[in-house]
Amino acid sequence: MPRTPSPPLQLWGRANSVNVQKVLWCCHELDLSFERIDAGMQFGRNGDPDYLAMNPNGRVPTLCHGDFTLWESNAIIRYLALSFDDAHQLYPTEPKTRAGIERWLDWILTTLQPAERPLFWGLVRTPPHARDMAELREAAEENAKLWTMIEKHLDGRVYLEGDAFSLADLAIGCYARRWFGVEGIERPALPHLQRWYESIAERPGFVTWVSPPLT
Repeated sequence: MPRTPSPPLQLWGRANSVNVQKVLWCCHELDLSFERIDAGMQFGRNGDPDYLAMNPNGRVPTLCHGDFTLWESNAIIRYLALSFDDAHQLYPTEPKTRAGIERWLDWILTTLQPAERPLFWGLVRTPPHARDMAELREAAEENAKLWTMIEKHLDGRVYLEGDAFSLADLAIGCYARRWFGVEGIERPALPHLQRWYESIAERPGFVTWVSPPLT
């Protein structure tokens, strides 16, 4: 049975959000129990005054841990690892490994997510008749360049940083689910990326929170 932190964790956000999935998967890796409250898109709530008081951005996820409130998914998974991962497995303390993980978490925000968003929304959350296929092909090509960069990085590596699964694999793995899961695009052959993805996709937290159908 998952351990219950004291005070208990409360997570606001819909389960099909890639940023919420990062936190859900992280909680699973750390064997943490939590209460999740649907918010965002069809569930609303994220524009309500009480939610904006917690997260003035009006986005998901938001984590409440007693009287401490935190938003931004990468900040949240860092906090959870620092608070509950006594062995420092997800977020190692060795400076070079930690810096490498930080690099990927920053790269997600500056590069990967801005490129991934129009492709995912265009293919999954836009009706077929409303899609601009020329723009989507261009977006797919841009995404392919980024995943090819990771392909080269993974040559000779089991994980993105260090010798074990870390927050870098967890966070980028959520986006890899979308890259491999969307239909209607051509993908280059990336065997190192495919091997890495198939490995992390077997983890129970991924199966539970990240692998469900894309919506």
